[in-house]
Amino acid sequence: MECRLGCGACCIAPSISSSIPGMPNGKPAGIRCVQLNEQNLCQLFGSSERPLVCSAFQAEHTICGDNSEQAMQIITEWELITKVS
Repeated sequence: MECRLGCGACCIAPSISSSIPGMPNGKPAGIRCVQLNEQNLCQLFGSSERPLVCSAFQAEHTICGDNSEQAMQIITEWELITKVS
């Protein structure tokens, strides 16, 4: 599956523990990554500054669903299920 340009769900819904330029302590779940622009495109795409976890992400239907709204729902649900207290 190809990533949906402008979706941004993977840059908003999950928590990211890796340091991100502008977010040295990572980002909490549900918070937009500061590197996500107004068109929901990663400003670090293709850059060596992009965290490995982000570069390694591969879009697939079980994660991204049929549209951006489903992607947000699925990733948010997975984040809640896997949250470590």
